[in-house]
Amino acid sequence: MVGRGELTDQAWAAIAPLLPPNRRSGGQWADHRRTINGILWRLRTGAPWRDVPERYGPWQTCYERFRRWQQDGTWDRLLAHAQTKSDAVGQVQWTISVDATINRAHQHAAGARHRVALEDRQQDRQQERQQNRQRGRPSNPRAPTRRWDDPAAD
Repeated sequence: MVGRGELTDQAWAAIAPLLPPNRRSGGQWADHRRTINGILWRLRTGAPWRDVPERYGPWQTCYERFRRWQQDGTWDRLLAHAQTKSDAVGQVQWTISVDATINRAHQHAAGARHRVALEDRQQDRQQERQQNRQRGRPSNPRAPTRRWDDPAAD
């Protein structure tokens, strides 16, 4: 009897030929079906890998097989095969959905700082002083317009 969430005989017959074979040299892999059922259990429950039940074999085997097949593209091949086969039979109804939800960020994450950098402020002041000199104004507009120590100004 097949447990809840485990591969049925029909599903196993469909994916078994697509899985990588055992290598001729070196250690032989554990049963693919038992390991895949352990991977499915972990993905369905969201539990840590260490909590995979012992009936699926060592958790390290499930994890390593999952990662190895993820890296070599085995899972992608299984998905592509399932989609194309089911689509050819007409079992898949493709629906396109656009989510119109608005995700707002915190106000402090809205962008760059509003303060001008120190170098930019210094350059702006230098340009302002040059323009004021050309117009005959004091180089520092914040300075008093009359020099108190100049007797000619009296």
